[in-house]
Amino acid sequence: MNIRYFYFIDEFNKNEIEKLPAQISVIYRNYDKKNDAQELKKLVVHCKNNRRKVYISNNLKDAIKYNFDGLYVPSFNKQLRFQNIIKKKFDIIGSAHNITELKIKEKQGCSKIFLSPIFENNKNKKFLNIIKTNLLKNLTKKKIVLLGGINFKTLKKTRLCSPYGIAAISWIKKNGPSINTGPF
Repeated sequence: MNIRYFYFIDEFNKNEIEKLPAQISVIYRNYDKKNDAQELKKLVVHCKNNRRKVYISNNLKDAIKYNFDGLYVPSFNKQLRFQNIIKKKFDIIGSAHNITELKIKEKQGCSKIFLSPIFENNKNKKFLNIIKTNLLKNLTKKKIVLLGGINFKTLKKTRLCSPYGIAAISWIKKNGPSINTGPF
């Protein structure tokens, strides 16, 4: 099984992105400041030149304007205005923490749904675990990406969910997956 990897960033850092294996998709999410047009342009051009998929979080207008590969819809966004996008090869992905949010992501037109948090981590003491994740996964036909608490120790456990992909921040930044020699 060929697992896809997604990496969250909050600013464009060319050196950081270049250290990642080419197969890792980048999701730009920055909720603390207004998006900088020049930074978005540089990010998209850099990723496209390196054949890396790049998504932007929660900003459909910028996603289309700057030619991102798609839009990441966070769990807190419940609006249903995303499913009628006409642009070809535009991917809508989103995150969910429970069955209600999972069904909202389906209605939003998400092709991939990030279930989180899968494992306990510093930010979340409440997590889904493998059993709840598989129960949620069985309620949808969408591709499932695991997010939250994934590190070297928990990575092998993710196989029990047969995910489409894995998303991470600190683990990828620290170690990065070895695409050819990973647990799958």
